[in-house]
Amino acid sequence: MIKSELVQVVADQNPHLYQRDVEHIINAILDTITEALANGDRVELRGFGAFSVKNRPARVGRNPRTGTSVSVTEKYVPFFKTGKEMRERLNAGA
Repeated sequence: MIKSELVQVVADQNPHLYQRDVEHIINAILDTITEALANGDRVELRGFGAFSVKNRPARVGRNPRTGTSVSVTEKYVPFFKTGKEMRERLNAGA
């Protein structure tokens, strides 16, 4: 599901809201999560999961095409860990 599909589903479930308002709400939520992660904070949505930032230290990698060594710089990457309720719902049919 892409963001526009999410907006459409939420708008369909809430006919009293305009689609553009739903889009503004979803964008505000995602922007707030992104801003919190950029500040190094952790965002936890109970039952859904937790967003955090992990550090990947600098290392020496390898170019798969040529086999030469390449220096890879340190970077921070977003990390998502599912909540217990979501894991239970996903595995209910298994």
